[in-house]
Amino acid sequence: MDERVREHARVLVDWSARVETGDDVVLDVAEDAHELGVAVAEKLGERGANVVPTYGSDEVTRAYLRGHDGEFDDDPDHELALYEQADSVLRIGGGRNTTATADVPSETRRAYRTARQGVREARMDTDWVSTIHPTRSLAQQAGMSYEEYQDFVYDAVLRDWEALADEMANMKEVLDDGEEVRIVVDRDDRPKTDVTMSIAGRTAVNSAASVAYDSHNLPSGEVFTAPYATEGQAFFDVPMTINATRVRNVRLDFADGEVVDFAAETGEDELAAILDTDAGARRLGELGIGMNRGIDRFTDSILFDEKMGDTVHLAVGRAYDACLPAGESGNDSAVHVDMIADVSEDSFIAVDGEIVQRNGTFRWEDGFGGEGSRRTV
Repeated sequence: MDERVREHARVLVDWSARVETGDDVVLDVAEDAHELGVAVAEKLGERGANVVPTYGSDEVTRAYLRGHDGEFDDDPDHELALYEQADSVLRIGGGRNTTATADVPSETRRAYRTARQGVREARMDTDWVSTIHPTRSLAQQAGMSYEEYQDFVYDAVLRDWEALADEMANMKEVLDDGEEVRIVVDRDDRPKTDVTMSIAGRTAVNSAASVAYDSHNLPSGEVFTAPYATEGQAFFDVPMTINATRVRNVRLDFADGEVVDFAAETGEDELAAILDTDAGARRLGELGIGMNRGIDRFTDSILFDEKMGDTVHLAVGRAYDACLPAGESGNDSAVHVDMIADVSEDSFIAVDGEIVQRNGTFRWEDGFGGEGSRRTV
């Protein structure tokens, strides 16, 4: 076994999930993630955790959904009980076909998501962490050789997370103290982004790949919050696969906090299906700012792409409780779908009128300085 696989397992169990002796853990392993699943199981055994392995397969899900009549029972008791009794849920992605569910009707997928919202909430109430094992299908989707993709994944996963957490604390402080964010991207070859949103009263999450930071992805490397009262237009130029459908060049127009118009160069029908899921699907649940410089290219994987330095992402749908004041409910939805914009050039992010990032460089990084570097807008 590649020693990097064992190190990945150690980071997942020790740093990310903080599993302790006696914890009840659900270990969900995708079809081609067997090797990492074995390494994680070994680590959990050494820790003295109680493990229930489950099999995560998009091909199995496709077969089930295509065979079903589309009338799903709400929150099946047996599945709900599994997550309600768990302390941690570790999900290891790495399937055989990244578009396995492409021919499942969108209305069936939507009904399935909606019926299982309580199950999803129960899972998210645990110390859950999602990661992936580098597989050949993911390498192909990323346009890389398998060996190159392995190096890419481990460069993003096996890093000094404490040091990155200290750096990202700068951005968290800015957002925690701020009331309004404005994002502008103005290039000749695409629709302009000029969007504002309120963040007053919200708490930003320093997403340093550990539940100790209210962070649930490995790799991570973003700071995110739960915006509201969104106005303006946003354009997302980073292609992505959503529900096994290729979606690219998305435009969202916001008024009074919700999407009032939209377009996509490809995948517009899937985008429409997402926005029609429920009332909350047309409002933002997340503003995320990528800060992981170990991710140096787009790979058509939201787990990596949204964490990349020089990007921002907005998610329609569900807001995360960690960003909300105690007892307050944020935007609620059966979906949470991220869309990503490249802000490496002709762009700025301003908080309360003060620029904190220009052309992908933060004000505390080398290269940000110069005349007007802290000017207001």
